[in-house]
Amino acid sequence: MLLIKGGMVHDGIHEKPAVKDILVKDGKIAKIGKNLTAKGATVVDASGLQVYPGFIDAHSHLGLDGYGIGYEGRDYNEVGDVMTPHLRGIDGFKPNQPHLKSAALAGVTTVNAGPGSANVIGGTFVAVKTMGMRVDDMVVKEATAMKCAFGENPKRVYQDKGNSSRMTTAARLREVLFKAREYAAKKEAAKEDPTKAPAFDMKLEALLPVLRKEIPLKAHAHATEDIFTAIRIAREFDVDLTLEHVTEGHLIAEDLAKEGIPLAIGPSLSTASKFELRNRTFATPAILDRAGCTVSITTDAPVIPQEYLTLCAALAVKDGMDPFHALQAITINPARHSGIAHRVGSLEAGKDADIVLMDGDCFDVAASVVKVFILGEEVV
Repeated sequence: MLLIKGGMVHDGIHEKPAVKDILVKDGKIAKIGKNLTAKGATVVDASGLQVYPGFIDAHSHLGLDGYGIGYEGRDYNEVGDVMTPHLRGIDGFKPNQPHLKSAALAGVTTVNAGPGSANVIGGTFVAVKTMGMRVDDMVVKEATAMKCAFGENPKRVYQDKGNSSRMTTAARLREVLFKAREYAAKKEAAKEDPTKAPAFDMKLEALLPVLRKEIPLKAHAHATEDIFTAIRIAREFDVDLTLEHVTEGHLIAEDLAKEGIPLAIGPSLSTASKFELRNRTFATPAILDRAGCTVSITTDAPVIPQEYLTLCAALAVKDGMDPFHALQAITINPARHSGIAHRVGSLEAGKDADIVLMDGDCFDVAASVVKVFILGEEVV
């Protein structure tokens, strides 16, 4: 049992913080209130400290990248096949790595991690805690989304394998969704007549949760044309969609607000390394937020080190984003974006005890993280 006393609690739901106590039992938040007591609890004096929910990144490759060991440890793209929906991020995740600990000590307690954006379809993302020795024990949700990609990446990586235009990328995605829909129909018909069952196809099987709207397509799209193509295809096949990066989203903010699609914005703390990034700006989250969009801020780690998630949010605030909305963009919004808001993203009774104590505002670069708890256990 853990009792955090007297901190200024920013719960991620209510705009105004308040001095409260947080009681933790069995890794969950049991109660939040004033003058709480609990016999036998470990008491942490949080007087004068700011208390936040664990920070969350909705779009990361943490644990799948080759941190400190180059290409040999990189597991977030399969360059031998343009279409890999059957790959699972959990199978490439390497726990207990230095960069995971750096993220955890910076207050980033959960990441939605998975395949990169070379493939037209890359595979499923997994939501994990940033502390642990075995990925199976770190999982918050094993399959959060099916990654797909538009724009320059699939063209560049697969230009010698028949994928050198945006039209081809879109056509390949449509083709596999058509096949998956036909595969699903044959499986359904085979319930009455097993002789009609289609031959098992692992790639098509992996896409069935998308067609059933159990998980969304997670669409890498920087440029306006790619954003609209992703929306067009999702509408054609009646599947759920999240938009990732959305670098030129500020140019089409009103359209995106009407669509109501969750947006993960970033990475913006990087150079314009390709043509589709030429309009990148830290003002994008603010513009989209003011238009009425649901915005998450992402590092796209390792593009930006995962521990700089709060810095990215602070730079968005500097360029006009409302501070409370920026806090939500690294807490409850990415939790909802990733389908895990029932467990994380805010300080509420019943949720995971992922709690960050800081000696100042989380958007003040001079502020330090004092303590971090994941499932009620202190990260050290």
